[in-house]
Amino acid sequence: MSNTRSRTKSTNTKTSRLEALRQQLEEDEKESNQGNITIHDFTTAHEEEKIVKTDPSQIDKAKKIAKRKALPKPKWLKAEAPKGENYMRLKETVRSLGLATVCEEAKCPNIGECWGGGEDGTATATIMIMGDTCTRGCSFCAVKTSRKPAPLDPLEPIKTAQAIESWGLDYIVITSVDRDELDDQGANHYAQTVQEIKKKCPDLLVECLTPDFRGKEDLISIVARSGLDVFAHNVETVERMTKRVRDHRAGYWQSLGVLKTVKEAVPSMITKTSIMLGVGETEDEIRQTLIDLREFANVDVVTFGQYLRPTPRHMPVHRYVTPEEFDKWYEIAMGMGYKYVASGALVRSSYKAGEYFMKSLALENKKKISKANISQ
Repeated sequence: MSNTRSRTKSTNTKTSRLEALRQQLEEDEKESNQGNITIHDFTTAHEEEKIVKTDPSQIDKAKKIAKRKALPKPKWLKAEAPKGENYMRLKETVRSLGLATVCEEAKCPNIGECWGGGEDGTATATIMIMGDTCTRGCSFCAVKTSRKPAPLDPLEPIKTAQAIESWGLDYIVITSVDRDELDDQGANHYAQTVQEIKKKCPDLLVECLTPDFRGKEDLISIVARSGLDVFAHNVETVERMTKRVRDHRAGYWQSLGVLKTVKEAVPSMITKTSIMLGVGETEDEIRQTLIDLREFANVDVVTFGQYLRPTPRHMPVHRYVTPEEFDKWYEIAMGMGYKYVASGALVRSSYKAGEYFMKSLALENKKKISKANISQ
């Protein structure tokens, strides 16, 4: 009889806990509904994935489900369709040499403006080296993932340099997938690519947007000392949201450590990072992130952009940030001593990287380094 009472008590306890959990979820849902986000948004991806896998003919149905759950995009989120002679030329070269660009792989909305040269005619492209498949799986990223990507192409640094030489660009951004399975995380491949580019185009400004190399200082230093002009590594989001947004092998302080290590290895190096807004962060958290980046890592350049869900299987948008808010963060960051800030809904880490001020900043820094070398 005592066993029966014990089981009954245990059952009642579990029932009460479940009821409490249901009530809490309902309250959370009501609160979130004020911003048009419900708990069901976090299960949409799984629901759609199940439909597509079980019956490919129901893809349209899956798209309708995702559309119903998604926040409506505001009117300011519009980008021009890719076009123009320069855009087509870059695209053909990328195809012919078998190269990948993050502009295409990550479905960047600014590809037409950057490749075409934009209003000031300064064309920028972002080449993605080390393949098109990443060993990590971040909630926001559209790049393919695998534990064992294809081996590195040993000729890729040369092919990349050849392509860039033929484009006649002012500024190039080299980025990559993560390659955790490699002993050096791809650091030497990065360095070789930069060196090959500089051989063919010594006056070209080169920015590297790198992974975190697991925070290993020796690997970070290999890239920092390779001859590049700007070292970029994205913190992506505020500390609290890092686990939700990024792969479990990434870390907020690990990313800040990367940027700090670069400054220690090459004090004159321009360092840069990017923060996505609209993933659930608060104003105080954004402000603290800006403080951490300046005071801990002495970062020079920061960009702000709106998180846009690349597919229904990715993390949903928490909210759309207004143009006025982006203007505010521009003013706040500049007031904290950042040398350059780009802030806007469609801004990405390499968006208009070669625009006039950024280009001038890099050129000025290059001249200082040259003078210092001559005097030694």
